[in-house]
Amino acid sequence: MHRQSHHGRKRRKPRFHHHTKPGGEPGTLKAAPDTPQSVVHLIAFNKDRLIEKRIEHIHQLQAYLDQATVTWISVNGFGDTKTIKHIGELFGFHPLALEDVINVHQRAKVEPYGEHLFIVTRLVAMTAEHLESEQISIFLGKNFVVTFQQRSGDSFDPLRERIRTGGGRIREAGADYLAYALIDAVVDSYFPVVERFADRLDDLDEEVATGQSPSVTERIHDVRNDLLLLRRSVWPHRDALNELVRDQHPVIADETCLFLRDCYDHTVQLIELLEVYREMCADLRDYYLSLVSNRMNDVMKVLTIIATIFIPLSFVAGLYGMNFNTALPGNMPELNWPYGYVAAISVMASIAFGMLIYFWRRGWIGPTKPPPRM
Repeated sequence: MHRQSHHGRKRRKPRFHHHTKPGGEPGTLKAAPDTPQSVVHLIAFNKDRLIEKRIEHIHQLQAYLDQATVTWISVNGFGDTKTIKHIGELFGFHPLALEDVINVHQRAKVEPYGEHLFIVTRLVAMTAEHLESEQISIFLGKNFVVTFQQRSGDSFDPLRERIRTGGGRIREAGADYLAYALIDAVVDSYFPVVERFADRLDDLDEEVATGQSPSVTERIHDVRNDLLLLRRSVWPHRDALNELVRDQHPVIADETCLFLRDCYDHTVQLIELLEVYREMCADLRDYYLSLVSNRMNDVMKVLTIIATIFIPLSFVAGLYGMNFNTALPGNMPELNWPYGYVAAISVMASIAFGMLIYFWRRGWIGPTKPPPRM
């Protein structure tokens, strides 16, 4: 989601573009015009051997598939649809699954296709300006994993380093464990983003309490929208992982299901945190509005008190401002009294002072009286 940096900015709503024309043939591969060219990277490994290189020609892949226990092929960029189609033909991927790879608006899901699984996850990243979400498509077979992503840069570098150094059990496990490690890296990428939202909410809470920022409501609204987008990305992961754990898939070993169950618990934890933060946004908004309402009530109370005090004073001033003829009986004799002005001012001051004491005793001005103890 993009946001403009100036005040009064309008937030762009997420729009999902399907590259296939309405009524077009299902399984048609057509990338967006601004999609970068495809870059194919291969990592083939077993316990004793590691091969890592960039693939220039797709026909080279077949030779590496027969040399290692597990082969990981990562494709960055969808600009070259022919390359994607050739990879699909090499591994026997269904055209509908490849179409979902190109159309990057998919939610997290798991779809079985014969001897392999098609898994969709969504990777998120928090930049200085906005929250970004990227689709990661994973094909899991008996001894291979093929990943597709729209652009370069991901959260898989620590995983690649573990493969290179042989850290952990990844070099000894199968392709299903590699797929789990990829999904786990995607899920773990949400935690730093969620922590940043916690910091933003703390800052907003302080600004609401001190009243330092006049645009705090807009910022609360921005955070709430980002949390909503994040929730829509996380929630389907729970269902997808639950399906992987619950259903018996031939390409996933029982031992790997234990790790997937732990990943499922992480998604549940993320969903709970997001629900808490969304409630905090609503509470902050209500708290800010109540503070604004209380401040407005204080202002109106002061203005009302001032107007109330001046009502009798205006009556006295208006009464003595009338044109009376003191020479006739029944009129104001004190108009010719030497101390008439001082007496009128004293009466008005006494009225104002007496009203202030009355307002103070009623608790309308000054500190609020604590409620009586029961």
